[in-house]
Amino acid sequence: MKILPEPITRLIDELNKLPTIGPKTASRLAFYILREPKDDAEALARAIRDVKEHVTYCSVCYNLSDGELCTVCSSKERDRSVLCVVEDPLDVLAIEKTHEFSGMYHILHGHIDPLNNVGPEDLRIRELINRVKLNTGEIKEVILALNPSVESRPTAHYLHRQLVTTGVHLTQLATGLPAGGDLEYADEITLSNALKGRRTI
Repeated sequence: MKILPEPITRLIDELNKLPTIGPKTASRLAFYILREPKDDAEALARAIRDVKEHVTYCSVCYNLSDGELCTVCSSKERDRSVLCVVEDPLDVLAIEKTHEFSGMYHILHGHIDPLNNVGPEDLRIRELINRVKLNTGEIKEVILALNPSVESRPTAHYLHRQLVTTGVHLTQLATGLPAGGDLEYADEITLSNALKGRRTI
């Protein structure tokens, strides 16, 4: 016997698909949305729809953008001689919160993971290498700001092998970041110190 109306069950099922949202949290969220004024619920629905319809990837760095270029790539105030390579757009947010970095970014959208059939060709690595080669002279330093985890090490080694021949100065974040952690979860002081203390690879 069905206890809940089908629309609520469907909403709970959809919310349950979100990462870190279990059945209990999905139920709480669904009932919260149900209690909210209709205008607020519709605003949430519009925001979700707009994200899917209007957010794309920057044509230069592959960060999230609502136009051809993201806000970083379109800014005239950023230092174009330093390029910070990260795995995920959330890593950009984490680094920006430190207010210690004013350069450019390149987002790989993951890391090399042979066990899950993710190779270099599945990431934005080719675009990174081409970007560095095309901007030789302008890009002086590439910071490999990958997550300090065992899973990310093969990606860092691969990038090092590919970029060392370009002559660009290669650095990586200093130690102090928790091993096995993600940049997005690092506190701003730790991440700030890791940026300041970055070392040559």
